[in-house]
Amino acid sequence: MASLIAVSQTQLLYIKPRLVSPPHQSRSLFLPTGLPAGVRGVRATMPRKAVIVSAATAETPKKKGESKGFVEEMRFVAMRLHTRDQAKEGEKEVKQPEEKAVTKWDPTVEGYLKFLVDSKVVYDTLEDIVQEAPHPSYAEFRKTGLERSESLKEDLEWFKEKGYTIPEPSSPGLTYAQYLKELSMKDPQAFICHFYNIYFAHSAGGRMIGRKVAEQLLDNKALKFYKWDGDLPQLLQSVRDKLNKVAEGWTREEKNHCLEETEKSFKLSGEILRLILS
Repeated sequence: MASLIAVSQTQLLYIKPRLVSPPHQSRSLFLPTGLPAGVRGVRATMPRKAVIVSAATAETPKKKGESKGFVEEMRFVAMRLHTRDQAKEGEKEVKQPEEKAVTKWDPTVEGYLKFLVDSKVVYDTLEDIVQEAPHPSYAEFRKTGLERSESLKEDLEWFKEKGYTIPEPSSPGLTYAQYLKELSMKDPQAFICHFYNIYFAHSAGGRMIGRKVAEQLLDNKALKFYKWDGDLPQLLQSVRDKLNKVAEGWTREEKNHCLEETEKSFKLSGEILRLILS
């Protein structure tokens, strides 16, 4: 009914009523008064075909990237939250040090170790949740090849062997991990948003950060955090396919809810990233 009402409100301005002799079974849309005697009993009706065509054109426009699958929608929203230094589609203004181009960073080993430790807390949590699968759809993302927990463990062991003190996990990582646990139980769409942004951001901008730190602080040593077993583009495509498959069962409202969680994901990840510059 709502769509027909909306159409009638606009189309009545453009479609002229025509006067016809009333069939016995028809119902009037309106009965004019004060007509001349020669046309009494005449009913005014709207052209049915015109109304039907108008209703068919009143469609909700597609979201950016929707025709390519839900992952493309997530990518588009995420890109908009980057700065122009970080991505050509970025719209965010630079406000924090970690939002500058990586080439302008001045990291420290101590800060980088804090980042690695807190990142491990988050990846440990993500991978435990997927393994336990409190929501059945999470099981789709077991053993994707993108897992980072074991790689981070080996990298931290390497730093320890070099004589560095490994810090305890700090508030940014612990807060994010707790938030992910809560989401995984009650809000699968929001959880999937974080899953996507954490793993896919690390495979892109994360690698740029790794190269920058390796050049400045580690004599170009490439950590295992930035190495994958297998072809990375192929691993990412496999996960994209799984994400699109899971999202096929969601309503448009559930998809929108997932997209709305992107900003929260960027905020929590940004607090961990900021540790590099501490």
